[in-house]
Amino acid sequence: DFKVCGTDKGITAIQMDIKIAGLGQEIMHEALEQAREGRLHILEKMNEVMATPRPELSKYAPRIETLKVKPDQIRVVIGPGGKMIKAITEQTGAKIDITDDGTVSIASPDGEALKKAIEIIESLTLEPEIGTKYKGIVRRVENYGAFLEIAPGKDGLLHVTDMEWGFVDKVTDIMNLGDEVEVMISDIDREGRIKLSRKALLEKPEGYVEPERRERRDGGGRGRDGDRGRGRGGRDGDRGGRGGRDRDRGGRGGARAGGRDGDRDRGRDRDRGRDRDRDRDRDRDRDRGSSREGGSNDRERKD
Repeated sequence: DFKVCGTDKGITAIQMDIKIAGLGQEIMHEALEQAREGRLHILEKMNEVMATPRPELSKYAPRIETLKVKPDQIRVVIGPGGKMIKAITEQTGAKIDITDDGTVSIASPDGEALKKAIEIIESLTLEPEIGTKYKGIVRRVENYGAFLEIAPGKDGLLHVTDMEWGFVDKVTDIMNLGDEVEVMISDIDREGRIKLSRKALLEKPEGYVEPERRERRDGGGRGRDGDRGRGRGGRDGDRGGRGGRDRDRGGRGGARAGGRDGDRDRGRDRDRGRDRDRDRDRDRDRDRGSSREGGSNDRERKD
C-alpha cells in the first residue's frame, strides 16, 4: 500500500504499508514516477473545473474554530451550572468544548452561527483597553451623557462633552435609547469605570479652538487674592474683628511686647484680688469661731 500526495511542484506527504523486509530503489523510483503522473493528471482535471480555491467554504461544509481564553475566564464562558455555555449553544446551534488550559473549540456547519458564537465568547472575555474602538448600544440617557453597552455586562459613560466637537445642548439631539454608536475608550479609572468618546473618532473641524474654561465666580470665600466673605477679608486685606496680618489685632495689640506686659499686669491684679478674698474669708471664719466660744462660756456660767 503506497500513497503519495502533493502539488504540481512536489510531494507533500507519503504513506507506505509493507509486509516484506524492504524495497529496492528501482521499485521506489518507478512507484514515485507513476504517482507523479497520476497526481498531475488529477490536478489538471481539477483546474479545468475550478482554477482557484473558493474564497469561503461552502455554507454546508462543517467548520471548527479555536479560541484561547485565560484559565480564570473559563468560568465566565461556562457560567453558573453551565448556564452561559448552554445559552450560547441554544442561540447559535454551535457545539462548544473548553479545556482546562483555556482552549475553546467551536464547531458548527453554519458559518454565520459559528461567527455569532465566537462574537459572544469574545465579548464575555473582553478586557477593555484604552484606545480600542467599539460599537456600543445606548442603554441609558441622562442630562450629562449616555451609558453605552460595549459588550455583555460591560458599559461605559459617554459624556455630553465627548459626543461632538461643537456644543451639544441635549443628549437626545445626538442619540437615543437603542441607537448603535461607534465610540472609543478614552479612559479607565482605578475602579474599572469606563469613559467613552465619540468626538475622538470624528474629524476635528478646521480652525476649531478649544473653549476657555470658565473661572469660578468671586465671593463665598473662594478668591485667593480677593475678599473671603464678610468679616474675614483677604490675606492682605482687613479680616473684620480678626484684622489683617499687618494690622492691629484688638486686644492682642500690634506690638507683641506691649500685649504681653498688659497681660502680666492683668494677671497680677487678678492674683491680688484672690489674696484679698482669701483674707476676708479667714477673718469671717475667725469671727464666727469667737462668737461660738462666747456662747458656750455663757451657758456654762448659767449652769
